[in-house]
Amino acid sequence: MMKVITVEEHFESAKVTQAMAAAAGQQSQPTVSPEMAHYMQTTLPTPAIMQDVAKDRLEFMDRYDIDMQVLSYGNAQPQNLDPKDAVPLSQLANDELAKAIQVAPTRYAGLAVLPVGDPEAAAQELHRAVEQLGLKGVLLKGNYAGKFFDDPFFFPIFQAAADLNVPVYFHPSFVPPVITQHYFESDHWSEVVSGIFGSAGYGWHMDVGIQVMRMILSGIFDKLPNLKLVSGHWGELVPMFLERLDDELDQYAGLKRHFSAYYRDNVYVTPSGILSQPQLNFLLEEVGAEHILYSIDYPYKQPESAATFLTDAKLSVSQREAIAHRNAERVFNLN
Repeated sequence: MMKVITVEEHFESAKVTQAMAAAAGQQSQPTVSPEMAHYMQTTLPTPAIMQDVAKDRLEFMDRYDIDMQVLSYGNAQPQNLDPKDAVPLSQLANDELAKAIQVAPTRYAGLAVLPVGDPEAAAQELHRAVEQLGLKGVLLKGNYAGKFFDDPFFFPIFQAAADLNVPVYFHPSFVPPVITQHYFESDHWSEVVSGIFGSAGYGWHMDVGIQVMRMILSGIFDKLPNLKLVSGHWGELVPMFLERLDDELDQYAGLKRHFSAYYRDNVYVTPSGILSQPQLNFLLEEVGAEHILYSIDYPYKQPESAATFLTDAKLSVSQREAIAHRNAERVFNLN
C-alpha cells in the first residue's frame, strides 16, 4: 500500500486555550454576529475533537489509510497576542504539541507556533522548537497588527526558517472588518453568508494568497533562496495568475527572476481537503508534482474520498508517490 502523509491537520491544547483566554482578557478579539456565532458553535469541530490525538484522530487516519499527520494549531494559537503573553504561551503551545506527538510518534509530526510580535524571540523559539522539540517547521496565520509578513520587521523569523531548512506554512485567518464590509457583506443575504463568504468560503484565501505574493515581491527569495513556503487550498488562488503576474509585474518589481519562477521554486501547494481532479490537473501543469503535497484539513474537513483521491487520480506512479509522501518527507525533513 502507498504511504500517505497529510500536512495541514489541526490540533488544539486545552491548557493553551485556557491560558490564551486568561491572557486575552484585555486584548481585542475578532467579533462575530450572534448568527455567525451559532453557525460556528453548530458546525465547527468540538474542543474534544480538536484536542484528541489518541482515539478519533487515529481511527480516522486508519480508516482513510493516512500514515502520518503533520499537526498545527491553526487559528487557536497565541501568535498574535501581546508579546509579553505570546512568548511564554508559544513556548507552552510548542511543548504541548511535542507531548501530543509522543502519543503516537510514528503517526504525528508538528509545526511550531511563534510570538511574531517579537521577531527575535520568535526566531529563538523556532530554533528551540526544531532543535530541541523536534518540530518540523512553523505555521503562521493571517497577519500581525495590520502588517503582512513581508514587512522587514519579521525577517528574523524567515532567516531562522531558512537557516534551519524548515518550511513556513501560511494559513488563513480573519481579515480586517473594513475588507469584510467592502467585499463580503450585503443587505441581500444573511450575516452567516457574509461571514462564510469573507472567511473559509473565499475571503481568507484571497488574503493569504496576497500574503504569498507579497513575500515574492519583497525580494525575500533573493536574500533567502532556500526558504520554503507552503500554501494550502491549492495555492490560495495564486497559481491561476502566475503568467499574468509575470506580464504585469516583472518589468517593474526589480526582481532578479520572473515572479512565477520564485513561486514554482520556493512555494509548495496542498489541497487542504479540496479533493478536486480539475484543480489537481491545473496545479500539475503550473507547478509540477514535485511541488504538491497532500492535506485533508482534519478535523474541519473529513472527505469520504480522503483515501481514494490519490489512488483514483490520473497520475503516474512517481507523481502519486511524490504527492502522497515523498514531497512531504523532503520538505518537512520527515525521513
